[in-house]
Amino acid sequence: MTILVAGGTGLAGSAIVRELGRVNKKVIGISSNEVNLLDRAKTFSYIKDLKPNVIIDAAAKVGGVGSNNAFPVEFLSQNLQIQSNLMDAAHEAKVEKFVFLGSSCIYPRNCAQPIKEDYLLTGELEQTNSAYAVAKIAGIELIKSYRKEYGHSWISVMPTNLYGPNDNFDLENSHVLPALIRKFIEAKRSNSPEVVLWGSGTPLREFLHVDDLAKAILVCLDKYDDSQQINIGSGDEISIKDLGQKIANLTGFTGKIVWDSNRPDGTPRKVLDSTKINKLDWKPSITLDQGIAATVEWYQENK
Repeated sequence: MTILVAGGTGLAGSAIVRELGRVNKKVIGISSNEVNLLDRAKTFSYIKDLKPNVIIDAAAKVGGVGSNNAFPVEFLSQNLQIQSNLMDAAHEAKVEKFVFLGSSCIYPRNCAQPIKEDYLLTGELEQTNSAYAVAKIAGIELIKSYRKEYGHSWISVMPTNLYGPNDNFDLENSHVLPALIRKFIEAKRSNSPEVVLWGSGTPLREFLHVDDLAKAILVCLDKYDDSQQINIGSGDEISIKDLGQKIANLTGFTGKIVWDSNRPDGTPRKVLDSTKINKLDWKPSITLDQGIAATVEWYQENK
């Protein structure tokens, strides 16, 4: 059996490739360097020639609050193209199983907490990343549509905020946790007296190490077959202010933390209800302290 991981060099994709290799599965990870998934003809040709049994779609244009808010056309258009090209090509090649990775930002901004799968499309989205969220919602709907019209055993999984090795640490377009790691490490190295962070620090977020996500994906491949998306989260939440202090401590930064309230906060609170996947005998094994410490070490060695 051949498993193709699209986006195989990114944060989530590389972790999934590692985990599949660990359990001795035949896995091929591709990036845009091998196949440009925005090119429909090339995507169809590649999938037709490879004939994988399973496709895991971890390919996407991703970024933090700032880049999502600044470039909504790219986040909507490119993600729609990537996922539809890949799914349509998989259908033509008769791919048995397809796993679509979405994002917890698909849920309404002011959602009841913890967020159940049933809460999708029950309220307005967070405007700073609504374009990306709409693209991911469209991906979920396309999975459902292929199941309904053709009987495919395809699924959608919705991970919470991810972090770990091979993350994007660019200060302009990364997510909050890797951005904080880089800021505090650079501030410590340069002996800066303070670090300026975005927003008020009050939003609450849930974080999951990508190695735990990879294990959850394998569980879903074996045990989940339903049209509704399934949440994958840690169940623990932390304020951005406390997260900043935690990362400061773990990187050895002892200066002052200043909050720039002119920058956006994003959704005020976001923690997933992961009851469904917990019932499939999956729970995360890496604590936030362990995961951040390992990611700090990886960054220092690789960046």
